[in-house]
Amino acid sequence: MLRVSGQEYHSMGMSSLKLLKYVLFFFNLLFWICGCCLLGFGIYLLVHNNFGVLFHNLPSLTLGNVFITVGSIIMVVAFLGCMGSIKENKCLLMSFFILLLIILLAEVILAILLFVYEQKLNEYVAQGLTDSIDRYHLDNSTKAAWDSIQSFLQCCGINGTRDWTSGPPASCPSDPKVEGCYAKAKLWFHSNFLYIGIITICVCVIEVLGMSFALTLNCQIDKTSQSLGL
Repeated sequence: MLRVSGQEYHSMGMSSLKLLKYVLFFFNLLFWICGCCLLGFGIYLLVHNNFGVLFHNLPSLTLGNVFITVGSIIMVVAFLGCMGSIKENKCLLMSFFILLLIILLAEVILAILLFVYEQKLNEYVAQGLTDSIDRYHLDNSTKAAWDSIQSFLQCCGINGTRDWTSGPPASCPSDPKVEGCYAKAKLWFHSNFLYIGIITICVCVIEVLGMSFALTLNCQIDKTSQSLGL
């Protein structure tokens, strides 16, 4: 029966530690770069303001702000993961783990709330869109938002051209039977639901893997410290 000497056991432990350390480092480095790209794209959208504000009650809810927020969160979490792994710092690794856990729980809670309050959300969105149509000729930001949506989705108004009491704007398609943007947006969501679901599941799996790597590396650091008598 083969026995592993203490020196060989220590060497195996150090090899495992190095492998985990660099896997977690490059894993987070990739996400940090993705976060930088999202942040830069969000700043670009804010500077050029191509999409404007659609919901007057929530003026900060713009595509640029969403990209900036998501990009900043990814950068902070990935930075903790990078530094915690490469420096073998248990405090940073546990901070990385806790932040990932909070993000994962927030995503689950958000999904449950969207499912439970789907009808109320639909009513709120419909009311917000109606208010924004009334502000189309009064606010340049709202006008830019509607023009962008109608051009992108090839739709007109909320439920059709009749929503524009003073006549449809130039961004509406010329077809008089064109669909409303609300129905077109829901149709786009349902037709891409599979891809959205796959992306969501992949994000959750990546978060769980990141948490697992962080915990495993944390435990491996403890074992290596004990074997060295630290």
